Amino acid sequence: MRKRAGFTLIELLVVIAVIALLIALLLPALQRARKQARAIVCRAHLKQWGTVLTLYAEENEGRIHTGSIKAVWLFRGSRLPDGDPNRPPVYHNLNTKGIALCPMAVRPSPGRAGSRVSSKLWRIRYSPGSTFEAWEIESPPPRFRGSYGFNNSGGYHHFYDPSFGRPRTVETYPVKGLANIPVILDSATPSIKHHHSDAPPRPGTPFAYNGAHFFCINRHNEHINGLFMDWSVRRIGLKELWTLKWHEDYDTAGPWTKAGGALPEDWPHWMRGFRDY
Repeated sequence: MRKRAGFTLIELLVVIAVIALLIALLLPALQRARKQARAIVCRAHLKQWGTVLTLYAEENEGRIHTGSIKAVWLFRGSRLPDGDPNRPPVYHNLNTKGIALCPMAVRPSPGRAGSRVSSKLWRIRYSPGSTFEAWEIESPPPRFRGSYGFNNSGGYHHFYDPSFGRPRTVETYPVKGLANIPVILDSATPSIKHHHSDAPPRPGTPFAYNGAHFFCINRHNEHINGLFMDWSVRRIGLKELWTLKWHEDYDTAGPWTKAGGALPEDWPHWMRGFRDY
């Protein structure tokens, strides 16, 4: 009798095992490539924000606003009719929806409690985000999501105008070291406040313990992306954040820098293996 050609059970299992092994080897490389692609898109969005701020400044006598409440409206770009109690103090007609989100954080947290920012005339309610979640403006409608934040550290407007009341853009107020002054970064909130004494986030502490909890997030493989005052965009190491010139009086050699005496063991466990600055 003639035998029919075919695979034995053992041969089939070997083939399946080889395919599974190849998939296991390829998946990490594909995931890395996917994350790298998203990081590139993120930096492209921040580059476009540099263009948005330039256009906005040209239409507003060379000024941009950096206050926490005004930053929300700069991101949103919404226009509301005169007389509406929620009409923002800062608005423009530029479409920023497509560049307000880092590709690594596009969806909001489903269960995070909302925060309210208000004045005598209007109020905004929004929910903060996290490392891989977007913040979201809940009211006034329509809802708006973002995953970047403006540098709103104390004294930041010193870089624009010492009078505090009329912040200006870089073009109208000369400042040294523009490439080290952050303007917009990956963030879990629309506005960031940071001081050189702020400790890095530690597991188990309240999320909003200090400003560092909102931007010291491991979104891009030990880095975040940022737009600087010279309108350049680059990756920023998480420990490097304490060496940036957040505001005029910020100590770039503070207690959380190598120059300030910080040691690897001083950092939270999740950051100890990261590069020191």
